[in-house]
Amino acid sequence: MRYGEIRGRPADLEAFEEPAESPRSKLPRRINLEPEKVERGLTQLVLSLVELVRQLMEKQALRRIEGGSLTAEQVERLGVTLMRLEQQMEELKVHFEIDNLNIDLGPLGNLFDEGDRGGEVRWSRHGRG
Repeated sequence: MRYGEIRGRPADLEAFEEPAESPRSKLPRRINLEPEKVERGLTQLVLSLVELVRQLMEKQALRRIEGGSLTAEQVERLGVTLMRLEQQMEELKVHFEIDNLNIDLGPLGNLFDEGDRGGEVRWSRHGRG
């Protein structure tokens, strides 16, 4: 066999005789992006990530409170801070007209459990639960 030589039965090579359809013909000529939808989606993504971090901080704070490692003053300050942060998140959701911060993660499911306010993250020692 020489370099560049292709061997095969004629029947096998017939499939390559007709020119293949260009993949470009199946794609739209332009991507139709609407600036408002892109902006809204980005805002929802950012607020969802902030909400996820807020809820994780809240869960960690509750663990520390239950563990007794905080003074009464620290518990009070932590509670006020978390309440203010939750209020700010609600105000941002209203301002940007976003009612649901839940993001569909495809095969992983949703970022937050269904039925929660936008939502509540539930974690177990073995991952989300």
